[in-house]
Amino acid sequence: MGQPQTKSQQGRFDARKTPDGGVIVELSGPWLLEQGAPTFASFEGLLRREKPTRVSYEASQLGQWDSSVISFLVQASQAFEGRKIAEDRSGLPDGLRRLVELALAVPERSGAARGEGPREPILARIGVGARSAAESISEALGFLGRCAIAFAKLFTGKARYRTEDLMIVIQQCGADAVGIVTLISFLVGTILAFMGAVQLSQFGASIYVADLVGIGMAREMGAMMTAIIMSGRTGAAFAAQLGSMKVTQEIDALTTMGISPFEFLVLPRMIALFLMMPLLCAFSDVVGMLGGAAVGVGMLDVPFKSYYRETIHAVSVTNFMLGLIKSAVYGLLIAIAGCFYGFKCGSSSSAVGDAATGAVVAGIVMVVVACGLFAVVTNIIGI
Repeated sequence: MGQPQTKSQQGRFDARKTPDGGVIVELSGPWLLEQGAPTFASFEGLLRREKPTRVSYEASQLGQWDSSVISFLVQASQAFEGRKIAEDRSGLPDGLRRLVELALAVPERSGAARGEGPREPILARIGVGARSAAESISEALGFLGRCAIAFAKLFTGKARYRTEDLMIVIQQCGADAVGIVTLISFLVGTILAFMGAVQLSQFGASIYVADLVGIGMAREMGAMMTAIIMSGRTGAAFAAQLGSMKVTQEIDALTTMGISPFEFLVLPRMIALFLMMPLLCAFSDVVGMLGGAAVGVGMLDVPFKSYYRETIHAVSVTNFMLGLIKSAVYGLLIAIAGCFYGFKCGSSSSAVGDAATGAVVAGIVMVVVACGLFAVVTNIIGI
């Protein structure tokens, strides 16, 4: 009686019945997962058929073994316990016996098995989601409130921050970002000019490419593209810096010393982006118009003087100032998103990366929403 013969290089078990109604299970050969060790399912059929009262083991011929034999013996022991069958493990090697006993002594963690446990009702999941959303909104409003308090102290001259830190952040947000802003703005200007040239050249109105590029860059695209660049560049940097400081407990140290982290860390970053974004936006507008001029002069054969005069005529002060106001608001939103996710960062190194990602996504979303609100408001008031 026993398991049918398998390949010579596979482990196997044989079972022989004893006169007292018991069964001796002989383990032999190498029990390795990579060589196809026997499973408990083949042994379970024997239990149902023979219904022994006692099971013992003989492992003198057992070769190399890994977790496959442990899994087999653990499942067998659990089956014996359920069927009230006595088990004698004295015939197993000492190391194997101790591992089996250890595996049986540690209960399986609840929910560890795949698909274990009933799925929560949909109302419960909706409630958990609603509570999580309410907590996030409450946390964001609390952050905005503390930022407002820090700004109020700034205007009353009571805010505690270092001017050197403000100058460093201004350099990082301003001068260090000129290169990437130049490249992206020039390309955006050329793209707008190409788009307009395809249609306007059909009607002999190529000169109006200057109007399209000038108004588009001054009113919308200059501020929008600069904000997206700064969200991916500076907003992520703010989140990573503050997240690293939280992981290393530097923010807690400031609080312990009686220094408000919002005044010392958040305020300089918000001021720097609020001041630098309009300057970068104005620079982006000019570079984008030059990109459009390169297409107009190089492809459409429009004289540069004519292109320049048409641009000056098309771009009003209102359009230019509206773009600058938008950029200042965008800068404030990007700084808030970066600092918020930096303070919200967890205590692990991977959480810093998650905070930077969240800051970029939130910054871009808030910029796009603000752009839509600006469009609605300016349309209502007729600007």
